[in-house]
Amino acid sequence: MRRLPHVRSGPYVPPVPGHELTAVSADGARVHVEVHGPQHAPAVVLVHGWTCSTAFWAAQVRALSATYRVIAYDLRGHGRSDAPLEPAGYSTRALADDLEAVLAATLAPGEPAVLAGHSMGAMTLLAAAGRPGVREHTAAVLLCSTGSSRLVAESTVVPLRAGPLRTRLTHRILGARAPLGPVTPLGMRVLRYGTMGAGSPRDRVEACARIVHACPRVVRYRWAHVLGELHLDAGISELTAPAAVLAGTVDRLTPVVHARRLAEALPHCVGLTELTGVGHMTPIEAPEAVTDRIAELAEAYVAAPAARAPGRERRERREPPGQRREDLVRRRAQDHQGQQREREGA
Repeated sequence: MRRLPHVRSGPYVPPVPGHELTAVSADGARVHVEVHGPQHAPAVVLVHGWTCSTAFWAAQVRALSATYRVIAYDLRGHGRSDAPLEPAGYSTRALADDLEAVLAATLAPGEPAVLAGHSMGAMTLLAAAGRPGVREHTAAVLLCSTGSSRLVAESTVVPLRAGPLRTRLTHRILGARAPLGPVTPLGMRVLRYGTMGAGSPRDRVEACARIVHACPRVVRYRWAHVLGELHLDAGISELTAPAAVLAGTVDRLTPVVHARRLAEALPHCVGLTELTGVGHMTPIEAPEAVTDRIAELAEAYVAAPAARAPGRERRERREPPGQRREDLVRRRAQDHQGQQREREGA
């Protein structure tokens, strides 16, 4: 088990899990799982994205585990999970297999949970949406900074007009086999440009950089190949549980057009949140907004009725829950943006 070089101070230090376990996927791959929070509390499952690990969710785990049982796992090849030896082990089907194994290992039969995925983690939720073993546990879903197809063609990492040249250059950059090397000031600037908003504070950029640079080179480029050919549009209609969508308006990897398309196509969308000035790494760039959105879904769809305030159930029947929660998230996102502008002017 390799030691992961995460930040060692501040809010992005990975919390120590209450316990750890290994889920075994359909092809025998061993998936590292961490569980935080009260043992019998309602469940939230967090699925990180390409080149990341459970450490990516540090802020959400720390905030949510006071109330919820928070389950996070490393996608195959990432963090402490097994890396497939053959290219065939890298596929959206394998991602769905892994999620199904994790849910079976951590939840009781039929136990509901809120599933939150970022980037490739959200694509995992789309890939697994039609599986009975996932549906039985899916109370609600949050799709953060993601898309279902045309990822390379619509990426704006390369500052050129959309077209074949930009697509080819983007494919080469994202699928490069060169090692990323140690985290340096130059490397952090490159990462910020490609994946974060220009106003992201240094501590958030460093937290992302240390996580991304820890991803093995082979794992990074093999998953890049899968993402380059991604086509999960059919999975959108399979996701029938209440689903919220969240994205940053300056996301270059999965531009906000993807989020808007998802929100229009989902059978039961309960709101689209757009975070102004935020890039692709939303859980680290705007941790409060992402945490609040997950908590609102958990309170609405998995929290025990006894835990709700008197009269809350009556108010929810009168008022469309998606709209009310969306208004709240927008207000909190605006607060976050105001704090970010204050930091930039300091």
